[in-house]
Amino acid sequence: MSCVCGVGESTETCCLPIIKGKAKAKTAEALMRSRYAAYVLNEVDYILESVHPDSPGEADRRSTEAWAQAAEWKGIEIVKTEAGGEDDDDGVVEFIAHFEIKGVPQTHHEVSRFKRHNKKWYYLDGDEIKAQPVVRQGPRVGRNDPCPCGSGKKFKKCYPNCPNPFPEQV
Repeated sequence: MSCVCGVGESTETCCLPIIKGKAKAKTAEALMRSRYAAYVLNEVDYILESVHPDSPGEADRRSTEAWAQAAEWKGIEIVKTEAGGEDDDDGVVEFIAHFEIKGVPQTHHEVSRFKRHNKKWYYLDGDEIKAQPVVRQGPRVGRNDPCPCGSGKKFKKCYPNCPNPFPEQV
């Protein structure tokens, strides 16, 4: 079975040694993946300990624990990385974490910044990328407008039983 972070052979050999302090994350991406694994495994202590001492925000244990427990984690997708290698002191990882809460699929899309401190990678901070709202591209059909299906009826009369109310979307 592969690691919950999506890259290692198993969680026990990939992320768990980092989470348990038996190994160090070699890159910012490895730290990001281990933090994701910690959410999956509900290892809140590690999540909080892996925050940089100079982080501008303060991690809230209760909300972190509540999110880790409430979510059914489905996977992490690394969108891109900048620096954050074994010889760097700073790095950026953009990721999308997929999860469900009460059966509703959700995502957390973030650009995270990482910084090395005492030869160890830490999460510094991040900016969440909010999903863009869906905007209608075509004209809006009013209640009294002719139905776009071509029946000749008003939309309000045709729509409930209309076989194709929006033919341009087919």
